[in-house]
Amino acid sequence: MKSQDGGQPDLPPAAAQADPATVRRHRRIAAAGLLAFLGLIAFAIVRHHEAAQADRFRHLGPMPVTVGTVTRANVPVIVDALGTVTPLTTVNVTPQVSGPLVKLPFKEGQMVHAGALLAEIEPRPYQAALDQALGQLATAKAALATARIDLERYKRLVAQDSIAEQTYADQRGTVQQDTATVETDRAMVATARLNLSYCRIRAPVSGLVGLRQVDIGNLVQANQATPIVVVTQMQPMSVLFSVPETDLGEIFRQMHAGHTLSVEAYSRDMRHRIATGTLTAIDNQINTTTGTLQMRALFNNKGFELFPNEFVNVKLVVRTLANQLVVPGAAVQNGPSGNFVYVVEPNDTVQMRTIVTGPTSGTLMAVMKGLAPGEVVVTDGADELRPGARVRIPGAKAPAAAALKAARARASALKSHAQRGAPT
Repeated sequence: MKSQDGGQPDLPPAAAQADPATVRRHRRIAAAGLLAFLGLIAFAIVRHHEAAQADRFRHLGPMPVTVGTVTRANVPVIVDALGTVTPLTTVNVTPQVSGPLVKLPFKEGQMVHAGALLAEIEPRPYQAALDQALGQLATAKAALATARIDLERYKRLVAQDSIAEQTYADQRGTVQQDTATVETDRAMVATARLNLSYCRIRAPVSGLVGLRQVDIGNLVQANQATPIVVVTQMQPMSVLFSVPETDLGEIFRQMHAGHTLSVEAYSRDMRHRIATGTLTAIDNQINTTTGTLQMRALFNNKGFELFPNEFVNVKLVVRTLANQLVVPGAAVQNGPSGNFVYVVEPNDTVQMRTIVTGPTSGTLMAVMKGLAPGEVVVTDGADELRPGARVRIPGAKAPAAAALKAARARASALKSHAQRGAPT
């Protein structure tokens, strides 16, 4: 149908404006087609890469690898934790009497023994108080002696009916009163002597003396907030650390069985073992915020290796797996189905073997299941291997099969030697 002005024919209204649902449907179809096309391209690329890899392995020949042998060793079961070096005793040396500080005979940073003189407060006022108390005690004793003599005389006189019974009773009360006075004065003498002894402040424990907090000449007060010096016990030294509640079961079983658990303290970078001690105490409540239980290990610290408030890495040896199969840790690979190793077969090929691993000890890892003693596993070069690939050991005079045979022979010889040396 022509338009009235002779132009293009008029379009029907349905064709002039497409349905929005139809447009969305067309777009979804186009997007699905594009995704399918991209998937086909990706699949083709992957297949091409796999084919290239297979062709590479076919043409490169045996792959150079480094190998290790499955052996037996004692493997400790270790719980790792972070610890803080905490002294068993830290004493703030505070005066118990008031007075001018006249002597500090220690050197800052020196080791002192329990009972060593650390400070001296002016003793003369307290010596005078003691002398006064002794004089009062002597007076009270003299009065008591006189009262007792009078009591004995009154006792004879009352027996002769020469004095009244009341006079004798009054004298007995006087004797008891004088006796109480003597006891009071003795207590005053003891107090004065004690205060005098407090003028000489001694180390309550053996340990390391810190920097002094008060100088000579200052007036110190009894039980003041600022200590004169702090003494820290250095031997033995303890380390506090926390263990997750999931590891407590085995620890409790070992301790209840009467076993002594060894604890090793390492430097922060784990390169240096500082000291070895034993687990001595376990807290009685789990921290609900962290889910851990605090423990204390004790170290003799003879060489002062551990210093208060130092952070250390702790290794708690819970038990030891005796004569356990082990492989170099570098041989263990991780895959979708778990841990595995490549085992070198006698025909110089490798097979992938799924294993169950246990605790580690240095560079060795315990194998609970999947390997046998004497088997040879790949420790370096496993990333380029596939099951059935041929391998060679660079630098070896014999092929991998000969190396495997030699390794198994060594393992058999070691086993026979161990059996002959074992007690019957």
